[in-house]
Amino acid sequence: MTKVLELAGSARSLLLVEGVVHLDPAPAMFAAMLDGWATQQRARFLKAGTIQARIDLVRRFADFTGQYPWQWQAQEAEEFIIHLRSGARPLMVSTARGYQNGLRLFMEYVTDARYSWPAVCQERFGEAPTQILHEWNTVVHTSDYEGQPGRRPLTYDEVQALLDAADARVEDIRARRRKGVVAAMRNTALLKTVYAFGLRRREAWGLDVVDLRRNPRAADYGACGALFVRYGKSSRGGQPKRRTVLTVPEMDWIVPVLQQWLSEERPLLSPGSHPALWVTERRGRLSWRGINEAFEQARNDAGLPEVLDLHSLRHSYVTHLIEFGYPEKFVQDQVGHSYASTTAIYTGVSDEFRNRLVQQSLKQRHASLWEPRK
Repeated sequence: MTKVLELAGSARSLLLVEGVVHLDPAPAMFAAMLDGWATQQRARFLKAGTIQARIDLVRRFADFTGQYPWQWQAQEAEEFIIHLRSGARPLMVSTARGYQNGLRLFMEYVTDARYSWPAVCQERFGEAPTQILHEWNTVVHTSDYEGQPGRRPLTYDEVQALLDAADARVEDIRARRRKGVVAAMRNTALLKTVYAFGLRRREAWGLDVVDLRRNPRAADYGACGALFVRYGKSSRGGQPKRRTVLTVPEMDWIVPVLQQWLSEERPLLSPGSHPALWVTERRGRLSWRGINEAFEQARNDAGLPEVLDLHSLRHSYVTHLIEFGYPEKFVQDQVGHSYASTTAIYTGVSDEFRNRLVQQSLKQRHASLWEPRK
């Protein structure tokens, strides 16, 4: 007899061994479903963190309903989102869509006949799972940007205030002769680098010393003419995207900052052979949390709104490059966006800049209107 091959994550594979009788079959079936879904996602090379977050979401939904996937109906999914919207911290639209998408993907998996879950559930419980999330009960994507309205690019004055506050903390710690001077130096160099190259948090975290590159067309910048980003945002389970960010003349003040960090300040932490650009007092790589805390401390010291976060510096970089007059395609490549529309969402040019463009256009295209008639 020909043996039928089972897909990874199939109900009739090793997840549910034939002939084994579970004392409590419903929880065992649900656990097998989750294990199978995790296997399917790992086969797609999705990140472990992404998989775990989705598994946790499904478990959270199951706890909310008090039911199993073969019992779920569309009403439960709707009530779950309504419940989350009414909490102490109301759900953001983008987060709600993410939750709905995660649950929809799970239901697609358990309702796919190729994985045998519908047939096995019908056989053992008299019910089969059905898709509970559809176009008519999920969030409609009507706006390109759905984040908090308060999140925005920083103005030039706010960027200056933020970086000045980071510098002032170094001087304050030194004046009081307290520990942490070198860490404060690292934090200010880090924040300046994030802004000067428009980095995401993970991109800044993953930088090594060797990622500082020379640019033959900007020899004066030495080893700081460009930055090789190896931990760019991945998509569809792929590997992190890579790109080279050039040092632009308007941000050339970052060159002496990085040179001083590398030659004078970083050695004080005795990093040894550790490759990380941003190291800790314990000779390890600075964590994501440490990067967030560096920004939050400087933001609070500068008296800036709490809604602004580290990613706001990336928005500021995009906006300021546009205002400096760089072509949109150049800006898009600098920040590693696949689509120009994404770069446009990041841009928040000032009214002064827009008025300058209008005046420039009038003078260039309608010069006769600016000349007295004879």
